[in-house]
Amino acid sequence: MKEDFLHKKIEERKNQNAYRQLRLPEMKIDFCSNDYLGIVKNNLISGLTGNWRLETGNLHHGSTGSRLLAGNYELIEETEKSIAKFHEAETGLIFNSGYDANVGLLSCVPQRGDTIIYDYLSHASIRDGIRLSFAHSFSFVHNRLDELEKKLSVAKGNIFVVTESVFSMDGDFAPLKEIADLCEKYNANLIVDEAHATGIIGEKGEGLVQHLGLQKKCFARIHTFGKAVGCHGAIILGSEMLRDYLINFSRAFIYTTALPESTIKNIKDAYGIFQGLNLERTHLQNLIARFQNATIGFEKLKNSTPIQVVIIPGNEAVKKVAQHLQQNNFDVRPIVYPTVPKGSERLRIVLHSFNTVEEVEGLVGRLNS
Repeated sequence: MKEDFLHKKIEERKNQNAYRQLRLPEMKIDFCSNDYLGIVKNNLISGLTGNWRLETGNLHHGSTGSRLLAGNYELIEETEKSIAKFHEAETGLIFNSGYDANVGLLSCVPQRGDTIIYDYLSHASIRDGIRLSFAHSFSFVHNRLDELEKKLSVAKGNIFVVTESVFSMDGDFAPLKEIADLCEKYNANLIVDEAHATGIIGEKGEGLVQHLGLQKKCFARIHTFGKAVGCHGAIILGSEMLRDYLINFSRAFIYTTALPESTIKNIKDAYGIFQGLNLERTHLQNLIARFQNATIGFEKLKNSTPIQVVIIPGNEAVKKVAQHLQQNNFDVRPIVYPTVPKGSERLRIVLHSFNTVEEVEGLVGRLNS
């Protein structure tokens, strides 16, 4: 088999010191996973699912088809309604992953002649969905409202503004209130990806949009279940009209096997769990403040989310520091170019409610050694 063209690209990636490899867990202190509230680590869902199986005697681990064929069932529709109610949305539609949700939404809603304006640091799934759309698309400099307004002022057709609420690689907030005001001024549709805010931001983990009271100003919100929720999948929240449209036009929804009943039960249970994890959210905020106030020998981005960022320019340099931390039992991963722009390579340090003060202090100590 002729695979020289594959070998060439792999060698290019290796020469950039950006070659990716899978690795198995090594039981180090977790500073890399997105299990912010410890729902997975502490097995908070498994007991509930076991009890439900005993009560019903029937827990299906396959859905047997797409939602439009054999894969729709009562529990998934009940879960969509309950999640939508919690997030104060008219309705919702569950997708198999956050990636599928973003691609499924952005590839089918904006049409030829429309305009999509997105934050430059938006997640790859947002960018991929935009690429599949026939709409014109433009990025604006990260969180720069003047840049956003400049592009809004010349946009054509139906206008869509897309941003994350908490950015996955910088850990900072989008200025959502100001963005919503600009969308209102220019009659644009606001789409917000709440992946890293779900479970963390707000009194019950409802996300940044609700925390700011902006839920009625959003055309669509995406909440994913693979981070603080401790499961898999995602939901797009919006109007009944949007839900009907996605069922009819979103290829990522139409042409895939539905999530099984066992997964949906986990999602529903997790939503009941994370709302009550107030002590965990408080402890997490204390750890964030402690890390933010610590002195280290590298540039540290200012933010108040579990995603803490230490900038170490250069793929080789940041990998070397990450290796030093891993050798000292701290599971911290380097984020290298091309995932982030050249010169902004970093350690993405994720804090969790199950991390201790001593662990954070030990990590800071190793960053200074």
